[in-house]
Amino acid sequence: MIARIRKTLTPTWRAACEMIYGASGYEWALAARRQRAQTEHLFMLITFGDLVGLPILPPYYTLRLLPFVVPVVQSWKRSLLRERDWTDLGDLIQGVS
Repeated sequence: MIARIRKTLTPTWRAACEMIYGASGYEWALAARRQRAQTEHLFMLITFGDLVGLPILPPYYTLRLLPFVVPVVQSWKRSLLRERDWTDLGDLIQGVS
């Protein structure tokens, strides 16, 4: 009897939790992911900018970090060199929503 009630309430509880998360925490999590991606792109630009023609740090440090960064170099180059519309910069300007 208890197992049957638990089996019935589990999907309902999960749906309620997902609805509460979507209403309260989803935008925050999305903003945190975007901020992390921007910070990661900035780190990559500072350390491996010489790959796109912008040397900032000496190569010694980049050679030590290279094994950790090799898996994301291609996607980083693609995202760095992709064309952006001026409306993409709306997040950087305060007061624009």
